[in-house]
Amino acid sequence: MSKTEWKEYEMSELIEEISMGPFGSNIKVECFTDSGVPVLNGSNLVGFRLNEDSFNYVTEEKATSLGKANAYRGDIVITHRGTLGQIVYIPQNSKYSQYVISQSQFSVRCNEKVIPEYLVYYFHSRLGQHKLLSNASQVGVPSLARPTSTFQKLTISIPPVAKQKEIVKILSSLDDKIELNNAINRNLEEQAQAIFKSWFVDFESFGGKMPEDWKLGKLGDVAEIKKKAFHPEKNPGLIVEHYSLPALDEKHYPVFEVADGIKSNKFVVSKESVLISKLNPDTKRIWRPYCISENPICSTEFVVFESINGSHRDFLYSIIDSQQFYDFMGSLVTGCTNSHQRVSPETLLTFPIAIPPKTILKSFCDKITPIYEMIEKNVLENQRLANLRDSTLPKLMSGEIDSDKIAV
Repeated sequence: MSKTEWKEYEMSELIEEISMGPFGSNIKVECFTDSGVPVLNGSNLVGFRLNEDSFNYVTEEKATSLGKANAYRGDIVITHRGTLGQIVYIPQNSKYSQYVISQSQFSVRCNEKVIPEYLVYYFHSRLGQHKLLSNASQVGVPSLARPTSTFQKLTISIPPVAKQKEIVKILSSLDDKIELNNAINRNLEEQAQAIFKSWFVDFESFGGKMPEDWKLGKLGDVAEIKKKAFHPEKNPGLIVEHYSLPALDEKHYPVFEVADGIKSNKFVVSKESVLISKLNPDTKRIWRPYCISENPICSTEFVVFESINGSHRDFLYSIIDSQQFYDFMGSLVTGCTNSHQRVSPETLLTFPIAIPPKTILKSFCDKITPIYEMIEKNVLENQRLANLRDSTLPKLMSGEIDSDKIAV
């Protein structure tokens, strides 16, 4: 398709409706309920499509009272305060038909000249992000100045709707595969947790009680904490595989960086390591590092565990991934609720566990390790698909390559 068929618009020409989120005083914590209309936050705006892993809720009456601070299927939601650059669309197959946007967001409904998926992909491109953040202020909390009015003044060059649909079909097919892998992984994680609970918490596989040849012990009997330090200033130019809290929250995939670009010391990790965040443990962050490269390291906000018997790494992972361990961590928190809360790593080694004979441990690991390996395979595949999508996206958006030349 010739680029001459593309047309430049001001965003105001492509928008049917644009609305800011409510004032913070209109949604207080005491407004939240166990069910109802979901309220969006920054974690729901990771990626391209609305992330529906977790929500707070308000009643339908409360949502109705907030008027235009409600978003619906087909709408776009954009962050204007906090984590800037976030923009997603609400798909037609979303879990809910209605959502309340937060005070840090605004919503956009497109007219017939552009499809919402296309706009979201465009604003995830380098050019689109540049335009979206062109009026950003970094003073205090990052924010966009006069977000809805400045957004409407942005200009964008787009092809006809038929060509937009072709481009979206290519990009969304990759996102569909990523989403499917994520769904498979959630199911696999539930299977692994259920197997561990059946064997080592409820003892369902052993008549409902702990066998007599097992013993009661503590985590420190099977695991140790590693604190080997990595000093970036001593390794200039070295490419490292960095496991950080933001990467775990967003992609479950490490960041590859040059060591001398890292500002603080890290911990060295290995294929035998299990990482869990000691920071704000009300949010579970546990990682079974992939160690794709020769230089894997992690943030010192992680506790680096290793199994005393290396072949039992996934028994250790299953313990740390259990609800019982998560509750135990919560009981050990120090720090006030208004600041970063942490747990002392050494106290985690006192967690009580049931320790079976080595033959049982081997049988368990033989059963559970293939599940974790499949999860890892899917994560790595998702990263390959994301790289393909991200490298193709700007070329499609600029017209450098034609959608007709790409097989879906």
